[in-house]
Parts: sequence; structure tokens; C-alpha cells
Amino acid sequence: MKAARQDVRLDDVCGIASVLVDPRKAEYQEMIHVGGANIESATGGLGNLMTAREEELKSGKFLFDDTMVLYSKIRPYLMKVARPDFRGLCSADIYPLSPDRSQLDRDYLFYLLLTTEFTDFAIAGSARAGMPKVNRDHLFGFRLSLPPLPEQRRIVGILDEAFGGIATAKANAEKNLQNARALFESHLQSVFTHRGPGWAEKTVDQISTNLDSKRIPITKSDRKSGKYPYYGASGIVDHVAEYIFEGDALLVSEDGANLLMRSTPIAFSVSGKYWVNNHAHILRFANMPTQRFVEFYLGSIRLDEYIRGAAQPKLTQTALNAIPIPIPEPVEAQGVIVRRIELLSEETQRLASIYQQKLAALDELKKSLLHQAFTGQL
Repeated sequence: MKAARQDVRLDDVCGIASVLVDPRKAEYQEMIHVGGANIESATGGLGNLMTAREEELKSGKFLFDDTMVLYSKIRPYLMKVARPDFRGLCSADIYPLSPDRSQLDRDYLFYLLLTTEFTDFAIAGSARAGMPKVNRDHLFGFRLSLPPLPEQRRIVGILDEAFGGIATAKANAEKNLQNARALFESHLQSVFTHRGPGWAEKTVDQISTNLDSKRIPITKSDRKSGKYPYYGASGIVDHVAEYIFEGDALLVSEDGANLLMRSTPIAFSVSGKYWVNNHAHILRFANMPTQRFVEFYLGSIRLDEYIRGAAQPKLTQTALNAIPIPIPEPVEAQGVIVRRIELLSEETQRLASIYQQKLAALDELKKSLLHQAFTGQL
């Protein structure tokens, strides 16, 4: 027969260690400091840790040890929870939770704080729209059905093993995703560096027509909603009632941090009827193979030497026009290369989709296991 569970509030079995210290004092200088940025979302992992001395901390910090759980009160939907195995300091934006070890296992508390049920509860009690923050009274008002300590430890053992396996599977899927993308990038580099006979180097303005002068930006308040894509530096930003361009074109980011970071493509083909604002250059080519060839080439190289401004990176029309493009002739040769790249791109996207689905499934498995664990089904 299973031992009875207790219906308790979190503050019945847990408190907050509120020992505030001055990190500038010598006795705390070599202690590791943990802030919200050091805690990985939904995993409990800790990274990029430094001592109080290395961070040159000046404001008061809370002491914690390896019997506690660290819970970030800022943006509770990020699920930043950690179970440290050392003594250190944490920022005032973290609750160092101290469980009553006669009733609540530290690791059981850690997993409880990662559940969807607890996270939803914390979000519901968060104040401030821009920076949601859960307060102490609301946090401790959470009710749970608490099993005896032996059952808590049994559940923790199952979750530790399962989550360890899930972490390994996620690491493998993420590595495979990186490998698929790296293979595509490697192929692009090979195509553009191992040039055969008939290749020539031409600047962008020699093989395209720039239509920047025809662009018209529209402020959000003045846009009329409709069916035509409204393009900016990184793709579609809205849909509007009218269009100013029709046909095929290559859009190239004119400004923004993405020119350097490359989290999204900086060159992308568009077609049909559409509107373009003044954050994307618009280039028209005599034929599609050349357009696609230039699109792939610009996506494969760094443009740092052509970009001006660190705070607000910008690729001017003059700089874009001057970029040299190594390109084979005739057009049929460009078409052969483009088709080969497109086939590999499609296969890369197919593999990326598979690995992303695996990662999503593993996240759902974690949620399911946690739900079962804290509803007595595990």
C-alpha cells in the first residue's frame, strides 16, 4: 500500500535563505556568483560562472549552499532552476530555496519547480508586463500533494536517469543538426573556391540592376492591411493592401545586426507582387540562375569588410555594388551549379526538420514525465 500524501503549501515545507552579504569582503571574493544568465532554461545547467572578484560585484548578494535550490524569479516562463553542488552567492533576482529536509527532498523540489503546473502558477502571479517577476508570497502559495520522503527519492531516481538519457539524446540530435548545416556550408565553400574554366569575377552592379530608388517605406500606423508581402531587412514584416514591385528579385539586407550575426539569411529571392521598405536592397537579374547563384554566394561569405558601423551595421548601395562575384559562364553552367546546391539545400532542410522534430519530441517527453511524477502516475 502506498503511503499517504500530504496536501501542503510550499511554505509549509520550504523557506528562503535570506542571508545577505557584501561580496566586496575578502571572505566572499573567491565564491562563485550565480545570476539568472548563468542558469540554463529547463535543464538546471550552470554555465559561464565567475567569482565575485572576477565579476567585480558591489551590491549585496545572498549566500547559498548545496542543500538549496536556486529559482530565478524573473521571467518564470524561462524555467531557470538549478541545484548547485557548491557554496556560493546568488543575485537578488534569485530565490535560494531551502527545503525542510525532514519533509521535502532537495532534488524533488528541483523537479517540482520545472513542471508545467508550477510554471503556469508562477506566470499567473507575475507582475510587470515587460519584466515578469514572481513575488515570494505567491510562490509560497503553491499547493502540492507531497508523498513521503522514500517515494520522493524513488521519483527523483527515475527522473535523474530519464533526464540523463534525454539530455544525451538531445545533445546527439543537436550535433546532427549542426553537422547537416556544416555539410551544406562546406559544400558551398567547395563550389565557390574550386572554380573551373570559364569563371569570371564581376561586381554586383555588373550583373544586376539596383531598384533601391523605387523603394517606399511605410510606418506601421500608415500601413493598410492586405495580401501583399511587405519586406524588410530579414524577410516579411507585414502584409499590405498594395504593391510596388512585381516579378523576380533578390533582396539583400541593408542594415541591422543580422548582417554580422547571420541568424537569418541576408540575401533571399522574392517573386510575385510585393512591397519593399528601405531596409533591404532590391536587385533584378536578367535570369533566375544568375539571381540564385548570387543569392547562394552572398550567403556563403562574410561581408564584414563592406559593412560600416558597429552599433548599427549598414551595407550601403555603393558597398553592395562593389562586392566581387566569381561566376561561371555561360548561364547554363550557372544553372547546373545552382540545381546541385538546391538539391543539397533541400536535403539539409529535410534533415534539419527531422532533428528539430526530435528535439521537440524530447522536450514534450520531459514535460510528460514531470507531469506523471507529480500526479502520482510514475
